[in-house]
Amino acid sequence: MFKPFRTAAVLGAGVMGTQIAAHLANAGLTVHLLDLPAQAGDKNALVEASFKKALKLSPPIFFTAKVAHRVILGNFDDHFDRLATVDWVIEAVVEKLDVKQQLMERLEAVVREDTIVSTNTSGLPIHAIVQGRSESFRQRFLGTHFFNPPRYLRLLELIPTADTDPQVLERLRWFGQLHLGKGVVVAKDTPNFISNRIGTYAILLGLKAWTEMGYTIEEIDTLTGTLVGRPKSATFRTADLVGLDTLLYVIKNLYPAIPHDESRELFRVPPVLEKLVTTGTLGAKSGQGFYKKQSGELLSLNLETLAYEPAKPMALGAIEALSKLPLKERLCALYQDTGRAGTLFRQMTLDLLSYSAHRLPEIADSPVAIDRAMRWGFGWELGPFELWDALGFETVLADMKAADMSVPSRVETMHHNGATSFYWHEHHVYEPGQHYVPMEMPTDEIDLLALKANPTHTLWQNSEAALLDLGDGVVLYEFRSKGNTLSLKVVEGLAEVLDLLETQPFKGLVIGNDSAHFSGGANLAEIGMMAQSGNFDAIADLIVQFQAILQRIRYAPKPIVAAIQGRALGGGCELVMACPHVVAAAETYIGLVELGVGLIPGAGGIMRTVARVSERTASLSSSQIQPFLQSAFETIATAKVSSSAYEAQEMGYLPCDTRILMNGDRRLFAAKAEVLHLDRLGYTPPPEQTAIMVLGRPARAVLEHMAYVFEQGGFASAYDRYLATELAYVMTGGDLTAPALVHEDYLLQLEREHFLPLLSQPKTQERIAHMLKTKKPLRN
Repeated sequence: MFKPFRTAAVLGAGVMGTQIAAHLANAGLTVHLLDLPAQAGDKNALVEASFKKALKLSPPIFFTAKVAHRVILGNFDDHFDRLATVDWVIEAVVEKLDVKQQLMERLEAVVREDTIVSTNTSGLPIHAIVQGRSESFRQRFLGTHFFNPPRYLRLLELIPTADTDPQVLERLRWFGQLHLGKGVVVAKDTPNFISNRIGTYAILLGLKAWTEMGYTIEEIDTLTGTLVGRPKSATFRTADLVGLDTLLYVIKNLYPAIPHDESRELFRVPPVLEKLVTTGTLGAKSGQGFYKKQSGELLSLNLETLAYEPAKPMALGAIEALSKLPLKERLCALYQDTGRAGTLFRQMTLDLLSYSAHRLPEIADSPVAIDRAMRWGFGWELGPFELWDALGFETVLADMKAADMSVPSRVETMHHNGATSFYWHEHHVYEPGQHYVPMEMPTDEIDLLALKANPTHTLWQNSEAALLDLGDGVVLYEFRSKGNTLSLKVVEGLAEVLDLLETQPFKGLVIGNDSAHFSGGANLAEIGMMAQSGNFDAIADLIVQFQAILQRIRYAPKPIVAAIQGRALGGGCELVMACPHVVAAAETYIGLVELGVGLIPGAGGIMRTVARVSERTASLSSSQIQPFLQSAFETIATAKVSSSAYEAQEMGYLPCDTRILMNGDRRLFAAKAEVLHLDRLGYTPPPEQTAIMVLGRPARAVLEHMAYVFEQGGFASAYDRYLATELAYVMTGGDLTAPALVHEDYLLQLEREHFLPLLSQPKTQERIAHMLKTKKPLRN
């Protein structure tokens, strides 16, 4: 329907402007990043300093270092004429209405008649920014509110004005979803739009509990964090990350802008917040906010003294047991709790749900928009109305009335009309006057939850995996183990599924899931238990079995496509490397991390790495291969994980023909389409690797010296060096005295022979135990 943007300009190289420019560059656009000219010297000094600072941000804002070259720096004096060439201009200058209005006047005189112009303001009225501009300009103008950091936070709020052309809005919605990978929500031109309006209210509820209700910072963050399906930053860590000065600015601007808000008084600036900002306590950027890290210990603010103290024991009862329950059961149990924990959670929840319901239709017309905005912008697992349904529509409504809270008329109308939830039966939502209507859902995504709701779509399953029918002859193998690890059940299931693929009239197989992460690798608990009990024969059999299964995947007579996202580590990485075809979310973090737990890759990861090294060189001469081999060795020896799917290609973990999607939610749909495409072409599996070039002892000496240098430089322990020498031995072909061509089975055997003995090493067992206990690697 629409033409994708190819060029863009971002005006303002502050924190947000620079990161928006980076994300547009990630999406393949050429981006002009302009800022004010420096008053003395090089006029580009300001923009260059901002960009240089952004390049050091962690996590990185660019997919790879090369992408940064797509951003062209400039200043408003010398390079404003460049804007005549771009498809889209995003204004991200200082939050002052007169400054933005003057910039729009200048823009109108330069940009093309078809250029779309948007503002990233989060607090100013969108329509006021283009006051006085021509009708044509106003039709191509709207708000595009990105969330910080734009690469990683999914929400993009689009805020049209009364003059915005509907086609302009739809084009940006389409481009945002498909090419920027965003969850797009259309908001109204109201103060702070959707997510920040509700999110700020939620933070202020937490502040009120601290200043007026006697709860500690730690208690409040416990009851507003992962326990209730929200990010671990919860309330006060979120405030520190946002910046207390930024939070203060938002609150100060909100209060006068919402005179008819029934809960307006909560938006009065808390005196403690103003005092903290006045004294330079700004949160993470100043080194202290509500929390302060000192000598490795996390201290929190004492409300009375404003001094930082160690956390006091929490008086929340036995809530630890709740964390083991599924989210909805956990929320219901906490809501019904009669102790201090339940009392606060219930009060804050009722306040939040009442406030959210009152914002309809002020900030959005449907509960769907608010729920999506909070999930995509603030990382909540359930939006307010989804939470209301989880707790019970009737229960919450009765408790609001019992607490003498204001209940919106539309909720009363719902109840009067017999509605018992906001959502109903697979993607329907209650709309006043229409009862339940279908929600607008993407047509290029596969909803596994909806698919699994119909038992006929499950063709096979065991306790930790399943084979699902995606339709059109394509099936999906889904991991269901904890952390999507490659447990014994998952590996056994893969073997059974491959048998079915070969014998049943399926066109092909997708391997994937709908979790945040593809796979955490081998099940260390199972392997560690077998090693501690001395059952090495069973481990050896498992390695042989897993290698054989991955080889079957590689050479299957029907197309197999891995659909990956998030982390794909260790054995999960080896599985992906074995798949002949891959569809990857751009946000994929993949790596062979076995050395971190005292092992080397043992299921083909080394063999395929060495094979890909040879494929990337101009010839099979040692001098051509050696630099690539050294790079691959360093990557595995340091357990490096890619920061994106694009970097994974550069590292050799993903093939160059990997289909990378900015919107990772499309991966299963795209993987199914890839299977059908390969089937229609007449599928042929890749050729067997019969001649992999390995470089023998001379190259091994070079790699071993690298390991020595790592140790001497303090970058590796003695045991790290020992593991690296084992890795070098396999990567160079063992005891071969000179370069030679070997069969893939030769390298697979070397992997097996050098993997198994490491499990009996005490330091390896220490590393495995430490990883299972802390989820962090041990460098012993």
